[in-house]
Amino acid sequence: MLLIVDSTNRALEHKAMRTMFETRKRVFIDLLKWDIPALADRFELDHFDDTEATYLIVTDTEGEHLASARLLLTTRPALLDSLFPGLVAGEVPQGADVLEITRFCLSPGIGAQQRRIARDALVVGLAEFALANDIRTYTGVAELPWFRQIQTFGWECRLLGEPALHRGQALVALRIDIDTSTVAKLADAGIVGNAAAASTACAA
Repeated sequence: MLLIVDSTNRALEHKAMRTMFETRKRVFIDLLKWDIPALADRFELDHFDDTEATYLIVTDTEGEHLASARLLLTTRPALLDSLFPGLVAGEVPQGADVLEITRFCLSPGIGAQQRRIARDALVVGLAEFALANDIRTYTGVAELPWFRQIQTFGWECRLLGEPALHRGQALVALRIDIDTSTVAKLADAGIVGNAAAASTACAA
């Protein structure tokens, strides 16, 4: 199931949100060793997890987190312009029709097939959410290997500047342009809801 959680229903999605923040802690802090704080040594949240954030969360039939992404408005300070503006050659894309994808996260330990299905559901969900909400562009920050994988998904994805080292990792800023052909392009590249190949990745 794909849940869309925003300020209108955030209080209702206790289990999905709780397990998402728990998974973010396991992935970004425990596995990837990001130097970011954990809340009560259990959850990963930062100041961008406020009422203006929107979450796309893929869950299993019990409501447990499988995959998620956080979407930030670019009409207010977001991660790219606040923390990584040097990754962009020129101006950081901003506007009412531009959202920033952050904390793209897949649950570890769920098996390659389920992980791929969850990832594909989330990617297609991002495209469909954009089309339904007049969003033409997503931006984001990613490690270079993950960016190269994102490019293979079939959508229009390109760099916004040159890679730069950050704490020993090559990071890039990216943009994904969405239009009415995007979902079909994803399908042509094999990104569909019942995909069964293996994949693991996370982005900032």
